[in-house]
Amino acid sequence: MQQYFAIKAQYANTLLLFRMGDFYELFFDDAIKVARILNITLTKRGESAGKPVIMAGIPHHALDQYLARLIKVGESVAIAEQTGEVGADKGPVKREVIRVITPGTATDEALLDARAQNLLAAMCRHKEAYGLAWLELSTGRFSVLQTVAEAEAKAELQRLNPSELLLADQADQATFSWARDLPCHPRPVWHFDPDTAQRLLQAQFQTHDLRGFGVEGLHAGIAAAGALLQYVQDTQRTALPHINSLRVESPGDALILDAATRRNLEIDRALSGQHDFTLLSVLDRCVTSMGARALHRWLTRPLRSHAQLNARFDAIDGLQLSDPIHGSGADQLRTSLQDIFDLERILSRVALRSARPRDLLGLSASLAQLPAVAAVLAPQEPLLLRQLTAQLGDHRPLAADLASALADEPPVLAKDGGVFRPGFDATLDELRELSENADGFLTALEARERARTGIETLKVGYNRVHGYYIEVGKTHASKIPADYSRRQTLTHYERYITEELKRFEDQVLSARDRALAREKQLYEDLLTHINQQLQPLQQAARALAELDVLACFAARAQALNLSRPELVDEPCIDIIAGRHPVVESTSSKPFVPNDLSLNDERRLLIITGPNMGGKSTYMRQTALIVLLAHTGCFVPAERARIGPIDRIFTRIGASDDLASGQSTFMVEMTETANILHNATANSLILMDEIGRGTSTYDGLSLARAVAEHLASKIKAFCLFATHYFELTALQSALPGIANAHLDAAEYRAADGDKLVFLHQVKAGPASRSFGLQVAALAGVPQPVIRAARKHLAALESNTPSGAQQSQLSLFDAAPAAAAPPEPSALVALLDTLDPDAMTPREALDALYRLKAVEAA
Repeated sequence: MQQYFAIKAQYANTLLLFRMGDFYELFFDDAIKVARILNITLTKRGESAGKPVIMAGIPHHALDQYLARLIKVGESVAIAEQTGEVGADKGPVKREVIRVITPGTATDEALLDARAQNLLAAMCRHKEAYGLAWLELSTGRFSVLQTVAEAEAKAELQRLNPSELLLADQADQATFSWARDLPCHPRPVWHFDPDTAQRLLQAQFQTHDLRGFGVEGLHAGIAAAGALLQYVQDTQRTALPHINSLRVESPGDALILDAATRRNLEIDRALSGQHDFTLLSVLDRCVTSMGARALHRWLTRPLRSHAQLNARFDAIDGLQLSDPIHGSGADQLRTSLQDIFDLERILSRVALRSARPRDLLGLSASLAQLPAVAAVLAPQEPLLLRQLTAQLGDHRPLAADLASALADEPPVLAKDGGVFRPGFDATLDELRELSENADGFLTALEARERARTGIETLKVGYNRVHGYYIEVGKTHASKIPADYSRRQTLTHYERYITEELKRFEDQVLSARDRALAREKQLYEDLLTHINQQLQPLQQAARALAELDVLACFAARAQALNLSRPELVDEPCIDIIAGRHPVVESTSSKPFVPNDLSLNDERRLLIITGPNMGGKSTYMRQTALIVLLAHTGCFVPAERARIGPIDRIFTRIGASDDLASGQSTFMVEMTETANILHNATANSLILMDEIGRGTSTYDGLSLARAVAEHLASKIKAFCLFATHYFELTALQSALPGIANAHLDAAEYRAADGDKLVFLHQVKAGPASRSFGLQVAALAGVPQPVIRAARKHLAALESNTPSGAQQSQLSLFDAAPAAAAPPEPSALVALLDTLDPDAMTPREALDALYRLKAVEAA
C-alpha cells in the first residue's frame, strides 16, 4: 500500500490501475467510482489507517474493453505495470506508470471510433489574442490557429468538438466560460508561456525556429501548441516522432459557421442528437476510415479559396469519366482502396511503439496495394489527382521487407511469440526448433520410464508453475525409483523430477525465453525500420484519405444526381432546381425542386406561407448547397452559381437554455444579436420567425427592424421566413427586398376541408397562413378548430386591415371591469331547467318553450 500511495500521489485526479498478478486493482475512491461505471464488484482486503481497504479489479486480458468504457465517459486512466522481477528481492515487485490514457490521447484501436476524429485541444488568451491548438494523436495531425475575435475562437472550438480541452489552471476558467460543456482539464499556467512553448516545439521538430511552419508572431497560438505538446509528452512517456509538423489555419480561409448554424444545418449531428439523417450520413460512402475522417473535416471546415475548390471539382469530373470495360474512374479507385487499412492510425501506433503484429500486417497489405491505386490514377489528367498520385510514393521495398518478415497469421500481442515467419531469422529458427521438439522428447521419455518402472499409468507433463514433472499414482509408491525427486504432492498423485528431465527443462525453457527475447528484439528493430520512413508513409496515408473522399464525391454525384457548381467573383446565389440532399434521400415522396436568385439588386427574400409548407426546407437546402460547393462537392441542383461567401448564419427553431437562465426568446434574441454584429455583405443568413417568442406587436416590430437593418445596413444575402404578413410591404419600402411564398391549395372534401402542400416557391406574398388547417392535420380536436374559426372571423371583422391596436404595457394597471350585461330571456329560461330531474315528456315540452322564446 505504501507503493500504491506513492504512485497515486503523482496521479491524484486520475484513475490508477495497479497491476497485481493477473488483475489490475483499484483502491478506495477509485474503486468505488469504477465499480459504479463498470458495474463490477467491490471487495475488501486488509486495513489501512484502521479502515478496510476497498478494492475493485479487472482481469489484465480484458483491459481494452474496460478502458474503452472508462474513456467513453470522460475518465483518464494511469496504468501501473509490474516492471521488476517477481521474487527478485524481499520487497514488493517494482511497479511504474508506463502510460496515461485520457479521452484526448487514446490511440488504441479498441478505444476509438474508426470513422471519427478524436481530438485533444488547448486554448489560451495572450494579450488581446486567442490561441487554439489541436492534435489528433492517433494520426499525428497537429494544427494551430490564432484570432483576436472571441466569436471566431468560440466557433472554431465548437467545430472541433475536442474530446478533451486543456486550459490554464484557474486563469482561463472564467475567460472561457462558454467552453464549460467540453471536458476541460486544467494545466499549470506556466505551461502556456510562449517562450517555453516555442523551445519545446523547436525541440520536437528539431528546427532552429518555427518560421518554416508559418507561426512566427502567433504567440497565443504557440503558447497553446506548446502546452498541448507538453501534456502529450507527460501522458505518453515516449518519443513522438509522428508529430513532425505544425499546420497553421486562419479563420479567414474557411466559411465561419457558429454553433447554432452547425446545429440547425445538421451537418454531422441531427437535432435529435443522432448521427443518422445528416448531411454526413448521406455523403459518407468512403471506403477507408481515413477517408471518412477526412470527409468530416472537409464538411465541417468548408473552404473559401475558389482555386482549391475548383481543383477538387476538376478531380471529381475526371473520376466520373467512364471506361466501357472497367466503369468510371471513381469505381475503379474505390475498388483498389478496399484492401487499404487505416494507415494513419497504424503509423501513429508504430511511432508510439504500441503497434501490434496485426497492425504491421495491415501496413504490409496496404503498401502492397499502392501500385494498384497508382495504376488506376495513371490516366487521370486533373492536377490534384496527379499531385496526390505523386504523394503516394514508392514503398515496394518496405512492403517486401514486411511480407518476408511477418507470419501469415501473427498473434494479437508480440510478447506471445510467433510474429515472424520461419526462415526470416536463423537464430530464431534454431531456438524455436529446440523448444518445439519438446513433445517428441517427452513422449519418448514417458515410454522409457513406463518400461523401466512397470507403471503403465505414469505420465510426463508440464505446467507453468512447477515446470516439467513425472506424475505417478500414490498406489504405485513402492515402484518409485531412487533417482526420482518429489516435486509436488496432490490428493491422489505424486509428481517427481529426474536429473535428465531437469536438464531438458532448463534447456527447453531457456530456449523458449531466448526465442521470445529474440522476437522482441526483432520486433523493435522492425518498428525502427518503419519509423525511418515515417514521414513519406504519413504523406501517402493522407493522400489516400483525400483520394477516398474525391472518389466518394464522384460516386455520390452520380448516385444523387449532383451537378458541378460555378464559383464566381460577383456577389450572387443563383440556384436552378435546388434540392435538400437529406430530405430527398430519406423521403419516400418525390422531392419538389425550387429556384433561388439573390444578387446585388435582390439581397433579402421575405418568405411567407403555411407551416409545413416547406419554408425551413427551402432555406436549409440553400445553405447546404452553398456549404457543399465550398467543400468541393457537387451540389443537388440542376445549376448553381455562387459568388464570394464568408459566413453562414442561421436563426431557426425554438429552444431554451434554462441551465444558463435563458428563455426561448432570450436564446432567439442572443442568436439574432450575434448575426447582426458579425454578418457582412458576403454572408448568407437564414432567419425563421423572428419575434415569435414575445407579444404580437413587440415581435412584429423587432422582425421589421431586423429585416430593415439586414437589407439597408449589412446588405447580406438573407432568406427571411415569417408569418407577419405586414413585413411583405417592405418590398416596396426598401430596395433589395423581394417577396416569395410556398404554395398550398385547399379543397373541400366529404369529411371536411383538406390542405395540400405544393412545396413550390412562387413570387409574391402568401395569401393566408392556413394555420387552422395545419392544426387540424396535427390532430387538434374539431371543437377547438371550430371555436378557433369563430374567433378568427371575429378578429378579422373587428380589426380593419392594417389597423394598429394599442398594446398594454406589462406594468400598466388592468382596465376596470365592465358591468356584466343583463341575461336574455332565453338564458333566464335555461337557468330554470334541471335536465336530470325531467321526464322525457317534460324535456320535450321545455324544448318547445325554448323555441318559442327564441322565436319571440
